[in-house]
Amino acid sequence: MLTQAENELLCRVEGDAPMGQLMRRHWVPAVLSEQVTSDGAPVRVQLFGEKLVAFRDSNGKIGLLGESCPHRKASLAFGRNEECGLRCLYHGWKFDADGNVVDMPSEPKASALPEKAKHLSYPTREAGGFVWAYMGPPDTMPEFEAPPWAPHADTRVAIAKIELPCNWAQIMEGQIDSAHSSTLHSSDMRPAKGDAQAKGDHWVRPSTDKNPRIQVQLTNYGMRYAAIRRPIANANTHDYVRITTYVAPFTALIPPNSTYNVTSVIVPRSDTSSSFHFIAWAEGEQAGIGLDAWRKFCVLEVGVDVDAQFKPIRRHAHNDYLQDRAAMAGGDSFTGIPGIPNQDIAMWESMGPIADRTQERLGASDIAIVQFRRLMIDAAKAFTEEARVIGHIAPKLPQAKLRSYQGVVEKTVPWRTLGASDDEVKVLSGLEEDETDKEMAGAAA
Repeated sequence: MLTQAENELLCRVEGDAPMGQLMRRHWVPAVLSEQVTSDGAPVRVQLFGEKLVAFRDSNGKIGLLGESCPHRKASLAFGRNEECGLRCLYHGWKFDADGNVVDMPSEPKASALPEKAKHLSYPTREAGGFVWAYMGPPDTMPEFEAPPWAPHADTRVAIAKIELPCNWAQIMEGQIDSAHSSTLHSSDMRPAKGDAQAKGDHWVRPSTDKNPRIQVQLTNYGMRYAAIRRPIANANTHDYVRITTYVAPFTALIPPNSTYNVTSVIVPRSDTSSSFHFIAWAEGEQAGIGLDAWRKFCVLEVGVDVDAQFKPIRRHAHNDYLQDRAAMAGGDSFTGIPGIPNQDIAMWESMGPIADRTQERLGASDIAIVQFRRLMIDAAKAFTEEARVIGHIAPKLPQAKLRSYQGVVEKTVPWRTLGASDDEVKVLSGLEEDETDKEMAGAAA
């Protein structure tokens, strides 16, 4: 469990909160590219409690500006996106994608006000299905790099998205908690011999073991951890290993299946709301999955389950996510809630806007959760005290090189470099093996 002060440090992201300021030193996945169309309607965006508006101009350039017009503070979300600029409806002030005032019809032609009225804007890039923004000081802006789920321009990416009324940390903890999948998702992640595969309406994996052994490895970008289970076949000589890679602060690379890789991206909108993205991506000989099929599989279809702004319209806390008790009683569904993300969402939201971690009773299966909390609390302190930014510490690995892993291996095979690229193996081999898993197992017991 955490103290109240530690919980606040982990969760709070607004204003001068250390965690939010740390996150601003990274490129932030701000909005989906598909949401922002040339000369289309501006899109409201909220990040770390800050209200913004995104638009794509006539030439395809993305602007991310403060939502309130600097003149009289009317919302630019109602503005006209026209001829390479966003025009405020109130008095016609027009801004380009960099926040420069390019027209001010309400003022005299000779006015010097346009030069003085430059509007708040953040640098943007596009990759992996997202518009990214850098929201930190300009002199600390790192080079933009390809994300892990889009290492190449031809990577096939499908993203399901939903906005949720809860803190980022309890969502991220769900992404790095392998133990819950054997229970919460038991109807959708079914045991079967052979490789881990994606079927039409469920996944299969080669284990019935609900009690994984958790081992953690710290890295300079976050952490990797293994959930080690007994496989269905050759249990005396082999282990079924699922490795999750946490790339601080926004990304969890989930163990893949033979059809596609899986990634979660969690972006704080405020202290008590977040954007959750569940991503399937494929490269090489992987079959992959199309966008519409992925959103249908996740039960997060636009216009059916979420609206055009990705807010839930069908299942939510007020109707108990349309939980089907008859399906539960009949054995058709363990949870009565369709869709892997929706099952998770019900759990995350039930913890409250910010989970109270001061009254928990943790066990050995929570080792990775404990390590995540220590990692990010220490990262926030290191940023405050030393201006050190997790993920920017040498030797720095390109994010496009990072991977998760799942597979059945002989018990003698060390898991710590499974699934890692050659570049990552070199870095990982230079790190001391993390002993915190043993320490935390004892503490949890």
